[in-house]
Amino acid sequence: MDLGIENRAALVTGADSGIGWHTAKQLLAEGTRVVITDIDQDKLDAAATKLDAPIGMLHAFAADVTSIQSLAGLRENVSASVGRLDILVHCAGVTGAQGAFHEITDDGWVSTIQTDLLAPVRVIRTFLDDLRASGTGRLILIASEDAVQPYPDELPYCAAKAGVLALAKGLSRSYAREGLLVNAVSPAFVRTPMTDAMMDKRAEQLGVDRDQAIESFLDTERPFLELKRRGDPDEVAAVIVFLCSDRASFVNGSNYRVDGGSVATI
Repeated sequence: MDLGIENRAALVTGADSGIGWHTAKQLLAEGTRVVITDIDQDKLDAAATKLDAPIGMLHAFAADVTSIQSLAGLRENVSASVGRLDILVHCAGVTGAQGAFHEITDDGWVSTIQTDLLAPVRVIRTFLDDLRASGTGRLILIASEDAVQPYPDELPYCAAKAGVLALAKGLSRSYAREGLLVNAVSPAFVRTPMTDAMMDKRAEQLGVDRDQAIESFLDTERPFLELKRRGDPDEVAAVIVFLCSDRASFVNGSNYRVDGGSVATI
């Protein structure tokens, strides 16, 4: 299927691994010029090497998405390498502060919201002029099942991701008539370094291996995830890349759940 995004310019944040990396891989396969960013240049360079893109099609610039100054530098690098941006996929995020509500401090809430809600706000603001000028701009924000089905041990993350959905919907009403379409994608329990760390911690607590930790997590914490497995990041990236494309030219203000049924309602 021709997605109609050949030679367009895309920025993918949080792209040194996981969903961001796989999204960059699929965009490159469609002939899109891609800039990947994450906080550590060495890890980013290693990720770029594994993408094995043709010369001139892939660029990697480290940036801290919570810093306005760092994002200003990223914008300069993006402009110099690929020109005006057509596509922005914001994947960067953290699990953040976890525990019972009464155990989480203000610092835990603030640090989680800084990365999971204010960072996308700052990234979008940095590149909004490009996306509005494109005429075929696409903005994809990564939310989570937690945004609509919150879990009591990670409420800062849940609240931040609910904010991401509200942000995506609001932006979709602001700029669609200029050609900028905004949507969200909400994964659930995907095989990424973030969930690897979660399962390794669980395995240590339970005295089991990672596979056993995953099995028990699915049984007790995600009973509606009917496929009974972690998702593959490529499965999420496929939906993201579709939303970046001309094939999604009538999709705006939507939230696509890629969750194996994990959210209990329709």
